[in-house]
Amino acid sequence: MKLKYLGTGAAEGVPGLFCSCDTCMGAAAAGGRNIRSRSQSVIDDRLLIDFPADTYMHVVCNGLDLRQVNTCIITHSHSDHLYPADLEMRREGFAYLDKDEPLTVYGTAPAGRGCDALIERYGLEKTGRVIFRQITPFTPFEADGYTITPLKADHNTSTDPVIYIVSKGGKTLIYAHDTAYFLPETWAYLEREKPKLDFVSLDCTYGITDHTVSHMGIKTDVKVRDRLKKSGCAGDSTRFCLNHFSHNGKATYDEMVPIAEKSGFLVAYDGITVEF
Repeated sequence: MKLKYLGTGAAEGVPGLFCSCDTCMGAAAAGGRNIRSRSQSVIDDRLLIDFPADTYMHVVCNGLDLRQVNTCIITHSHSDHLYPADLEMRREGFAYLDKDEPLTVYGTAPAGRGCDALIERYGLEKTGRVIFRQITPFTPFEADGYTITPLKADHNTSTDPVIYIVSKGGKTLIYAHDTAYFLPETWAYLEREKPKLDFVSLDCTYGITDHTVSHMGIKTDVKVRDRLKKSGCAGDSTRFCLNHFSHNGKATYDEMVPIAEKSGFLVAYDGITVEF
């Protein structure tokens, strides 16, 4: 299985659009891996995770080929993870498709409310361009050859947020953004089902700070990692990666790497591909 991080920033990106804090100025000056667009990833070049406003940028700059993508899973309805207006670009006349398969978007009810109005307005389902399918936390579903299990996230409850376990061909990952320390019901599911995780991607919005509301920083990531190992979900060969960074985390990519390495974490950057 292959996971490519297309964007690795929180809602404001790094540097933030209007920000002059030390972290944003440092990232802008250093450039390269310190620059973070809004979070999005793709598995095996075909299973898309989230659909932010930066999707077009990821096509142009980070090699995302949406012609290969038939499935998109949405973590929650915040605009840095779901920008449904760009789904219109799949309508007839805006996109000449070389295959008849629709783009199927999966998410909870709030994501559906954002997508369904646009899908209906432009007849995207009727013309086989875009379909939305509502999911239920803790209920696995099959899509494009993958087994996908949404778990409840500890984030803004009005968005009914989820994190995802994705499995195929004997490989399994958990993609855990945006969330604070996992909810009791999510831990209960993990410790009961004991999925054997090859790769763990964890929210690190708050970086090296102690803030933990709706997101995590590295101190909480360590706690999640240790509990996953104690529960038997992760082992010595499991790889752990930090993702979804905000300037509020008080560390650029260059500053974060040596800190994360001490705890055995990889630090994601825009365009990195990991295989496991």
